[in-house]
Order: sequence, then structure tokens, then C-alpha cells
Amino acid sequence: MVSRWRLSLGRRPLRLPRVGEVADKHLVYCRIERDGAILFVRRRPGVFLGGRWELPGGSVEDGESHEVAAVREVHEETGLRITVRSERGRHNWMDVTGKALRVHARIFDVAEDGRGMVVLSPSEHDEFAWVSPADVAGLQIADHFRH
Repeated sequence: MVSRWRLSLGRRPLRLPRVGEVADKHLVYCRIERDGAILFVRRRPGVFLGGRWELPGGSVEDGESHEVAAVREVHEETGLRITVRSERGRHNWMDVTGKALRVHARIFDVAEDGRGMVVLSPSEHDEFAWVSPADVAGLQIADHFRH
């Protein structure tokens, strides 16, 4: 019999879902504010949700805390160094592509460690913008950010 648990080096084992079960995916997003504007990044064409704007962030790796994932993802995507201040909110939804996957997202308020220059990861994003809170509604953002 094949075990339902997969070992990960240096991390807790990841349980694989059984047929008919719903798997869970954990995401983090960060609200970085500078001079009254919020940083948004646009997903490059050809990737999932290409052309949509989002807050910097991404997947929590197995065994990683949400806060550590937030710091890592922001640095990978923007080159910025941040410190997590507080959790702003949580939201859950079923995968938009129809997979048996429940997505759990946490949004954090963060502070920049210094005032760095945004350098995007071209494999994921093609544009960034500092947007005033009043102008966010005008961005073409993914539906899960509108909640």
C-alpha cells in the first residue's frame, strides 16, 4: 500500500489528498504603502491571471510560516526588503479553474526596511504601480482581491 504522506527534507510531511478530497493551498499577500500609495504588480501575459494586478505575494512553502513566506515572496517578486507588521485579513475561496483546491489567503500590512527600488521578477510580473487607495477600484485586479 502506498503511503498518503510524502516526506519533505527538513520540513513536516505533506499529506496528499485522497480522491474526492479537497486540497488546501496557502497564499500570502502584502500591502506595502509608500507616500500614501499602495504597491501593485501586474502578472505578465501568458501566466495564470495574466494582465491582472495584485499585491506582491505568493505561495507558502511546506513548513514555512505565513510571515516568513510574506517576506520571502515580496523580496523574490520586487527586490524589496520588508517586515511584517500585522495581519490585515483572511479570505478563502475554491480554485477558480475547477480543481479540488481550497485557497487560503492572508493579507499583511508590512513596512519597508529602507526605501528600495522595485525590481520585478520578469518570469511573473511585467509592471508595477504605486496606486492611491481611491484609484485601486480602477485597476483590473483578480476577483479575490475585491473581497
